[in-house]
Amino acid sequence: MTAKRYRLDELRPLVGKEVAVSDWLTVTQERINAFAEVGEDRQWIHVDPERAKRESLYGGAIAHGFLTVALLSHLRENAFHIDGQKMGVNYGFNRLRFTAPVLAGSRIRGRFVLHELEDLPGGVQTTWKCTVEREHADKPAIVCDWITRHYG
Repeated sequence: MTAKRYRLDELRPLVGKEVAVSDWLTVTQERINAFAEVGEDRQWIHVDPERAKRESLYGGAIAHGFLTVALLSHLRENAFHIDGQKMGVNYGFNRLRFTAPVLAGSRIRGRFVLHELEDLPGGVQTTWKCTVEREHADKPAIVCDWITRHYG
């Protein structure tokens, strides 16, 4: 899929609308292990697939919730770009819930609804209602309100 492209001045009419949906991304055990090393969170439920299969509630190793959050930037980049900005930054989250686990080897994708757009000196602040869906699952992995700032 080719990412959609929007200019800063095209965002305001999109408030309240789903702006884009990303392609599916496979969350591999290798990616989970790499994140465990970077974040120094080597809990067995993430990095020991055999033990996780035997002992966890989920039947296998799961991705760190913060890995799934970290993938939001990639999912957004895959879904859409904001052109005409000099800089974009993460500002935080108003709401973030880990609603279901992401098992190693499963696929996720992001859905992005532009919830709010506020003017800032030199740019805008956007609040995105994001959902990270799990393929073939009824419940998403994450729901959140992600705040970003864009300066043009």
